[in-house]
Amino acid sequence: MKSNFDDLLQVAFQWHEKGIGAVIATVVETWGSAPRRVGSQLIVSGDGHMEGSVSGGCVEGAVVLEALESLKDGKARVLEYGVSDDDAFAVGLACGGKMRVLVEPVGKQMPQKLLRELVDAIATHESVIYEINIKTLQRRLVYNDYEDRIRRDKSGFKEDKVTFLNVYSPKLKIDIVGAVHIAQALVPIAEIAGFSPRVIDPRESFANRDRFGNIEISNDLPDVALTKTRPNYRTAVILLTHDPKLDDPALQIALQSEAFYIGALGSKKTHQQRKNRLKQAGFTEKEIDRVHGPIGLDIGASSPEEIAISILSEVIATLRLVK
Repeated sequence: MKSNFDDLLQVAFQWHEKGIGAVIATVVETWGSAPRRVGSQLIVSGDGHMEGSVSGGCVEGAVVLEALESLKDGKARVLEYGVSDDDAFAVGLACGGKMRVLVEPVGKQMPQKLLRELVDAIATHESVIYEINIKTLQRRLVYNDYEDRIRRDKSGFKEDKVTFLNVYSPKLKIDIVGAVHIAQALVPIAEIAGFSPRVIDPRESFANRDRFGNIEISNDLPDVALTKTRPNYRTAVILLTHDPKLDDPALQIALQSEAFYIGALGSKKTHQQRKNRLKQAGFTEKEIDRVHGPIGLDIGASSPEEIAISILSEVIATLRLVK
């Protein structure tokens, strides 16, 4: 059964239910240039199949062997690996690093009932944290805490250094207002980076399947579309029409939402005019400062493709680097 990284735990649960056996390996800590981020997972079946990744290939073989041993003896274990410079280079890194990996056999250590609840929460796009004390192996699911960790997908240890929190947040979304050339470049790279894009433009000659394939498209007016499906804390809103008649109403809805990123295309002069209009509409300086403009990181971008890269880079930096 082939899976993507979004449904690894569901596949592991299915393996367990079928009697094949399943083990979940999770990166719980890294040092240096480790190939995968904290929270990354690899699942291993009792017959040796694997899905996901904890190292991009450096130590997968060793983790699989340990996983199969844990399935036999029923014991969870924490493994530590050093990634050599040569191995790191093989997966595209400049230098090596270290990582710790928690290995849990389903049913023998991770309870089936707990995994079922976790799988169901993920399937319904509910924010949830899997909390485990790696010394006592006490586990629980947390739904209404650690808001900042959930917003930023920040898995890791608490200050006690023994309680690990693995964050499962709803899929990241990007609402792109304006089906222009930059949007055509932005959509595929956003998908590659794990975002679910939606293109919003009332002009059907711009926003259509021929230009954007099978992604979600709305031909409503932007403010109507954003009102129907209001951006939440996992949504970035990007305005590209360069037309105040379309951008401004959408921008006002975005500023009243929990969107973690709001950006608008235009020069410094255009952005100042936009800020003036928002001020006249009753928004405060603090609220207006949420809008990134001119949009994107300053990397000297000029083509639609380069501008799209600069925009997505700024979106990711805002998500990951905000303290």
